[in-house]
Amino acid sequence: MDEAILAATRELLARHGYAGLTVDAVAEHAGIGKAAIYRRYATKQEMVFAAAVHRSDLAPPPDTGSLRSDLTCLVEDIVATLGNPAASSAVLGLLADLGAPSALADRFHASFVTSQRAVVAELMDRAVARGELGAPPDVDLVHALLAGPVFATLYLQRRRPDGLAERLGRMVAETLRLEDRAAGHGGHATGSAAESATA
Repeated sequence: MDEAILAATRELLARHGYAGLTVDAVAEHAGIGKAAIYRRYATKQEMVFAAAVHRSDLAPPPDTGSLRSDLTCLVEDIVATLGNPAASSAVLGLLADLGAPSALADRFHASFVTSQRAVVAELMDRAVARGELGAPPDVDLVHALLAGPVFATLYLQRRRPDGLAERLGRMVAETLRLEDRAAGHGGHATGSAAESATA
């Protein structure tokens, strides 16, 4: 039933856009009662985000063995989720609904932003465990450094994100290492020689 709800939401987003989508229409299209949707998603916005972007149980990408490669894989995931047709139909409308401080915005943050932040934190912890960073950086700032350029490329500049994941992964990894050294944490660039050789 979960997948039926999400599939119906994606199909109706493609047909009618975010503004024209209703929970009633999703329930009818999925062949279920509206109460079944509200048992899973408290609001239309949560249902749409889960269908168009990602669910709240977000998993980190596999451990690639280096900070740069981990970040590149994560940016590839962000590009794929924000660049799919359902997300393109929904993201700007969702942001308009969530723009003002409200209980809805708080629920959204708790359900989805927190899971994104946890994925970034996992990648930072891996880098510290490898010795690439001496201490975890500001996770919220890293989250913004990764997601912000993808959003700007897709929705503000309306450009294809060709090569964006590799370039952004490299730039953010290098920035984090420089900041780590400047802070005196003493991380070393494990794997960086191999990465430089393939850059």
